[in-house]
Amino acid sequence: MSKKNQHVVPHGKEWAVKGAGNGKATVIVPTQQEAIAKGREIAQNQGSELLIHNRQGQIREKNTYGVDQHPPKG
Repeated sequence: MSKKNQHVVPHGKEWAVKGAGNGKATVIVPTQQEAIAKGREIAQNQGSELLIHNRQGQIREKNTYGVDQHPPKG
């Protein structure tokens, strides 16, 4: 299984979880919280990152669920 980062993104009035580079959403749900939960589950299973976007499309949070190749110093 590839380790694609998972993105929680707005999808009209709903929210979607998309694998990086995928054209189609993996899942579409009514709330951002539901999308975060699904995205977290997928990212944990794959050992990848979860990137949570706001309604404007900007990344507001990022979580790593595998080996972080660039861990913060200190």
